[in-house]
Amino acid sequence: MEAKENVIIKLTFQFALEIVKYCEDLQLTKKFVIANQLLKSGTSIGANIREAQNAESKADFIHKFKIAAKEIEETTYWLELCKYSENYPNTDELIEQINNISRIVNKIIITSKQK
Repeated sequence: MEAKENVIIKLTFQFALEIVKYCEDLQLTKKFVIANQLLKSGTSIGANIREAQNAESKADFIHKFKIAAKEIEETTYWLELCKYSENYPNTDELIEQINNISRIVNKIIITSKQK
């Protein structure tokens, strides 16, 4: 990672690592469909935010963050589905992390629109 610390990049990268671990646990118990969906949406949040760092314009930057916000919603859906389904590993910590990421991403979108 770059020398200058970018909090949202760091948070989303750490979250993606946690999602990878969680999905590996799901795959061990043959919960492949949800594992695949969650892996895609949970790791694409950080990927879109990384892409936004090299945006071609402010509109492009905001657009990438809005895509990340959509992926956050989808990931939250899959995590809540796991939380309320029987025989799934605990998702409370992941839900807490994604709620924190969501607050920051939404704040960045709002702030970027105002500039």
